[in-house]
Amino acid sequence: MSERMVVIGGGAAGFFAAIAAAEASPDAQVLLFEKSAQFLGKVRISGGGRCNVTHACFDPHDLIEFYPRGGQELLGPFTRFACGDTMEWFEDRGISLKVEEDGRVFPVSDDSETIIDCLVSMADAAGVQRALQSGLKSIEQGPGTSWRLTLENGSTLEADRVLFAPGASKKVWDLLADLGHRIVPPVPSLFTFNIRDPRTAELAGVSVPHVRVTLPVGGLETEGPLLITHWGLSGPSVLKMSAFGARWMADQDHRFTIYVNWIPQFETDDLLDALNALRKDVGHQRKRVLSNALFGIPLRLWRNLGVFARIPETANWSDLSKPQLRKWAEVLTESAFSVVGKSTHKDEFVTAGGVALNEVSFSSMESRLLPGVFFAGEVLDVDALTGGFNFQAAWTTGWIAGHAMAGAPI
Repeated sequence: MSERMVVIGGGAAGFFAAIAAAEASPDAQVLLFEKSAQFLGKVRISGGGRCNVTHACFDPHDLIEFYPRGGQELLGPFTRFACGDTMEWFEDRGISLKVEEDGRVFPVSDDSETIIDCLVSMADAAGVQRALQSGLKSIEQGPGTSWRLTLENGSTLEADRVLFAPGASKKVWDLLADLGHRIVPPVPSLFTFNIRDPRTAELAGVSVPHVRVTLPVGGLETEGPLLITHWGLSGPSVLKMSAFGARWMADQDHRFTIYVNWIPQFETDDLLDALNALRKDVGHQRKRVLSNALFGIPLRLWRNLGVFARIPETANWSDLSKPQLRKWAEVLTESAFSVVGKSTHKDEFVTAGGVALNEVSFSSMESRLLPGVFFAGEVLDVDALTGGFNFQAAWTTGWIAGHAMAGAPI
């Protein structure tokens, strides 16, 4: 009788793992169960429907810096299957990919269905059997290292090995906890900061290419683009901070104070010198301060910041006193904002938390506690920044777990 391998979860990690296992062990029966009504849901919506497949980061040591949790554990796996391998895997199967200026990798078609069709085709070719609306209800150990599974539709089956890739599923986490695994409590990651402040009022959609955001009490600092939204502040600099500070921020009920330096090439005293030089410069003396934005700051934001610094509407540069210059420099380099909550980043919800990493062997993605049980993707306490990094963790852990489950060399 052929071996039966079951994969729980039909997202990126589970689908990739099922394909890897079926290709590595053609005589085995590979079954893939998904609780929802469609496979590859996050793949479909990723990148605004274009699917951010991975990132053009080819050194594993650089790559792990994009993972607030799980980076060190992923270093070994990334030496065996990382971004370049993912690109080669899809391109070898007829998918043309492109690298955008920021390093994100997309299909040339700019259509996530291109990636989905490829994965489905490969699963079909490998003989992966699939079922939708088939969530896991219970699991218990059978004879030897086999496992007995009951699905929510009432059907039961036995498996020689089981791979868990259900994403951030509380139901599955509870089942794994019942089997003895420690589950790191989940908290949101990758979210925008809810802020109600006159400096950002009516500025939704305005972006600044490079700022520095600091959270002194949390020991966090990030740099990068910032986007003003209807709810507050977002963009790469904010999302990165939310990811690395996810657990601390959850402990604070997402209420804390951040500081934004809108001109990070300057500290306050350096900027004060620069502003004073502008006040004395013949070419700037007669210019209205609030009507002539500088340092790449959008005019509408510049005006709001100036009003907050109490710069008179009619003031020219030559009119500013030293105390006014000092206040202006402080507002531009040390703007304090009170965060009063969070908003999920688009539809790409990411959770920090999951199966404790020290209970998993990252050479095979097999449980250290439960022989024959494997893990891939967000069911683990692994998460990453935006840009294709979460998908890369899914491809990598799925590839390794699928091969290991099939007993194939990795």
